[in-house]
Amino acid sequence: MFSFMKRTSLPAPGEALPGRATPLTTAQTHYVTGRPLQGPFPEGHESVLFGMGCFWGAERKFWQMGKERIWVTAVGYGAGQTPNPTYEEVCSGLTGHNEVVLVVYDPAITPFSELLTTFWENHNPTQGMRQGNDAGTQYRSGIYVSSPAQRQAAEASKGAYGAALTAKGFDPITTEILEAPAFYYAEAYHQQYLAKNPSGYCGLGGTGVACQIGAGVGSSAS
Repeated sequence: MFSFMKRTSLPAPGEALPGRATPLTTAQTHYVTGRPLQGPFPEGHESVLFGMGCFWGAERKFWQMGKERIWVTAVGYGAGQTPNPTYEEVCSGLTGHNEVVLVVYDPAITPFSELLTTFWENHNPTQGMRQGNDAGTQYRSGIYVSSPAQRQAAEASKGAYGAALTAKGFDPITTEILEAPAFYYAEAYHQQYLAKNPSGYCGLGGTGVACQIGAGVGSSAS
């Protein structure tokens, strides 16, 4: 999004910035839906984190699925070492964090497979530590799951979509699939940024390859 050092390797143990004990100040409600950004979330709802490049555009892809299908989205930092990092610290490459989108949804209404399809089709998951012109560790592709069923579905979809990409001449998928780490909400101005600034920067771009992962992929029942 902005011009920072384009570090393409994660910090070694002991190299990460120290961060802080106090969470950053963020928005209280979702700019589009008005729902509480930090919960509490309704009973029976599940959450997942997605990293797919600049989180401004990534978040928009999920809230555009509709208020009826997605309870709330938020942007933040995850899968790194530094507690409560700032945006500038994340962009330095010295926190190990990825720019991620929190998606909270009701699996009885929205199958996890629909979230996976949105994820795979709206970025290029073969580029390692970058997404298009955005280079750096914070732009890596990742799925950070909150249940064994989510992990199973994510791994299955990665295999299926990887095969589809290979058939079209793309490199192997570099997406990491991990248990959901601590999620640190980003600063208030990042939340739903493209709803507040419709002509703002969005670096997302898919491969043009459809994700056909099948109806059997994506059940989040445990």
